[in-house]
Parts: sequence; C-alpha cells; structure tokens
Amino acid sequence: MDLTLTEDQKMLQSTVQELMRRDFPKETLVELDSGKQSIGALWAKLASTGLLGSLVPEEYGGVGSSLTDTAVIYEELGRGPVPGPHFSSGVLGALTLMESGTPEQKQTLLPGVAQGTIILAVAITEPDYGWAAESVQSTAAKQGDGYVLNGVKLHVQDAATATHIIVAARLDGGVSLFIVDASAQGVAVRALVGLAAGACEVRLEKADALLIGSSSTDGWAILERAFQKALPILCAYQVGALSQVFDMSLLYSQTRHQFQQSIGRFQRVQDHVIDIVNQLDAARWTTYEALWKLDTGALDAAASVYMAAAVASEAYYVGCNSAHDVHAGVGIVREYGLTLHTKMSRTLYHYLGNPRHHKRKLAEALEL
Repeated sequence: MDLTLTEDQKMLQSTVQELMRRDFPKETLVELDSGKQSIGALWAKLASTGLLGSLVPEEYGGVGSSLTDTAVIYEELGRGPVPGPHFSSGVLGALTLMESGTPEQKQTLLPGVAQGTIILAVAITEPDYGWAAESVQSTAAKQGDGYVLNGVKLHVQDAATATHIIVAARLDGGVSLFIVDASAQGVAVRALVGLAAGACEVRLEKADALLIGSSSTDGWAILERAFQKALPILCAYQVGALSQVFDMSLLYSQTRHQFQQSIGRFQRVQDHVIDIVNQLDAARWTTYEALWKLDTGALDAAASVYMAAAVASEAYYVGCNSAHDVHAGVGIVREYGLTLHTKMSRTLYHYLGNPRHHKRKLAEALEL
C-alpha cells in the first residue's frame, strides 16, 4: 500500500496552493469570518478552477477525479481554512445525487454544481440531533405530481448560500430524499451565529419538493453510501487544517522569546507541539488509508472510513486546544488566524457524526 502522492497529485496540490496564496490569504479569511466580506465574492474564482467538479463525472460536465485526487484539493483548502459550500455542494451534495438521482436529475443539476452556478446543501439533522435514520422526523406528503415537506432542519451546513437543498424526510414509513429550491415559498433559511461556521436552520412549511430517484424509502441507505465516500474527503480537509495549526504553533514556539530564549526550549511547550504532531500523523495516515481502499476497491473500506472519521475529527479539535496552549494570549486575537481553525474544528467535530458515533459504526463494521 503506497500512500505517497503521485506526480499528477503533486501538481494538483501545487495548483491549489497557488489559489490559496492568490485568493485566500489569511487577511481575506479573517474578513470572511468577521462578515466584512462574503464568500459569494470569491465563489466565482473558486469555481473557475474546476475544483468544484472534481468528483462529478465527465459526462455531467465535471472532471471525474478519484477520491484521493479530490482529497488532495481539500487538504489544501483546509489549511485556510477556506469556508463556503465547496464540500456541501461539490462533495456531499454531488455524491448524494450520483448515488440516487435519475439520469434526468443528474443532467439537470450536476453540470451546474461543477460550474458553481448550482450550490447544494444537504439537510439531515433536526432539533433532536443525530446521524441515524430514526432522528429524521420531518415529513413528506404526496401532492399532485410532486411532494410537500414539513419540518425543521438544524445545523445544515451552508444552506444560507445554497440554491437547492437536498432534504431527508419521512415518507411511507421510511426515509426518502427530496430536492427543494432554496428560494421557494415555504422554505426559510436562517444562519446560526456563534461558535459555528456556516451552520443554518432550515424551516419547511408545505414546501414543494421533487423526489430524488425512483424509490421512495431507501433514502437513508443512499445517504450512508454517500457518507462512505464523503467522510475521507472531509477528513483530508481536517488534516490540512491541523497541518496549518501545527506550522503556526511550531513557528510561534521558535520566534516567541521569554527569559532570553525561545519558548520552544521549554519542556511543557514542546509537549503541546508534540501532541499536535501525534494527532496530525494519526489523522493523515488513517485518512489516506481509507481513501486508498475506496479508490482501489481492494479491501472493504468501511472500518477504515469510520476509523479515519473518528480520528480526524478528534485530532483537529484536540490539536487546536494544544495550539492555544502554545500561543497563550495571542491565539485568541482574530487577526492572528488561529481562531479560524478553533471555530472550524468545533463545527466539523460533529459534522456527519461525532467521534463517538463513528466508533460505534467502526464496531459494527468489524462485527464487534
């Protein structure tokens, strides 16, 4: 098993690094976080690179790249961390459509996703928060040739910038997937402010919806198949983010002086930096092992996917804590940039399931 990047992947990595330097420097990311600038102003630049269509098949206007190639992109975006609906739309939304949509639905939506003109959000969780089928209580009812949806979705990532929302709702005793126009009557989206990045509440009151696919009750199985492919890419984003947190912490420990020497010479500071290194290594190699298994199909990847998801979410969260121990007071200054990662690590800790959820899924995959 060779987990090193190929020459093509290194070139892709270099391309995204140049994008980051040019369009997403730290000052821009701080302005995005503070609300002084919106992601909409930069969305066209991100879309113009073709990165949003990495997973979309060529027949639908995308690139049709492997999961590992896409993970290389998201690892570099994580170093920002670059906010916005790139993952919600180009990864989770696109994968869900590819798993379940009819050929007509794919042809209608996926080219726009690849070009950035259609932005998808996936609404699953509700006030009774959970990442299992039984947590879905929103309802769907047949009306004419379509359906109407009622319910409240909470912690929906990037719904405020979405043009279309994929919604999990109950129909005929099971969970089905629907797509709604985010601007349609009966759809109300509210951004959730606080220690969360991009999270929204979506209220549905007799909102017109279109059933995705041809089956009305296998929606949760479709979501789980999409999760299997999306989770390692989310992990790669967290790996890139934690890598940047490590770089910031190491540099600060070398350049901040106290008692006539760099603070990196103090044992306790070294302990915090080593904690970040250990978390980063664990997240990186579990993530790329899962990606290798998915892309090659050589082995069952389920256990590796859930292992990576559990490790990466916790690593980013804990790594940010250790970074603040290294930085002390300067770490909480918004302009310094560390709090961008602190905020993102809290947001992603439970996105698509928290580490405890993934450990339970790991045990199921191993039949323990």
